Amino acid sequence: MAEAILNVLGKDRFKAFSAGSSPSGHVQPMAKELAEAIGYDTSQVRSKNWDEFAAEGAPEMDIVITVCDNAAGEACPIWLGHPALAHWGVADPVAATGDEAARRHAYTAAFATLRRRVELLLSLPLESLDRLAAQTKLREIGKVEAG
Repeated sequence: MAEAILNVLGKDRFKAFSAGSSPSGHVQPMAKELAEAIGYDTSQVRSKNWDEFAAEGAPEMDIVITVCDNAAGEACPIWLGHPALAHWGVADPVAATGDEAARRHAYTAAFATLRRRVELLLSLPLESLDRLAAQTKLREIGKVEAG
């Protein structure tokens, strides 16, 4: 969802990619639906392992943000180019239980939090911040909830 939000809202400034440490192998339908609702082309969206972006020939990342609550404690790959790193913990909506309404609420809540944080990211003057300052600002954003 963060990939879609950043690529739609920051299309002139960013190219975002999404990946995980243990991808399921398929895109969650509710996440895809929310991405499509903001105008994101999901025709090429796929489940990816983050190792794909640490391999030779991968795009060089300026910023790497982990978003799932359990990702903060995981060992991440070594990212080429020494990007700014931050963790934006969001409850994984895949883990939501209950009926479809409860699961949908978990997805929309996660989406709203990610959207708010992306909006704050887009307000940063990243071109005038060094890596450490950018990393500090990104980590502060990770504490903001949807409001």
